[in-house]
Amino acid sequence: MVALGVLALAVEAGGLWRSGYGLGGEVIVRCRDGHLFRTLWIPGVSVKALRLGWWRVQRCPVGAHWTLVSPVARDALSAEQIATAQAAHDARLP
Repeated sequence: MVALGVLALAVEAGGLWRSGYGLGGEVIVRCRDGHLFRTLWIPGVSVKALRLGWWRVQRCPVGAHWTLVSPVARDALSAEQIATAQAAHDARLP
């Protein structure tokens, strides 16, 4: 059981790394409605969201709705999309 948990963390961290991010921290995500925003993403940890594998259910600050989000590869975004995402951040932790 522990090995499965370690494998899941490694897969999530590897996905972030391949998307152009570090092993956690601020990442750009896209909601199901297409909104881009920044959020804190730490593999294996969810404080503001419900984890569903690679996806998370959390509040979108752009559309003000609850939605499914997933990280977006930085190299798949234009400079304008990155700037738009950088301007919108979900709720910060206290």
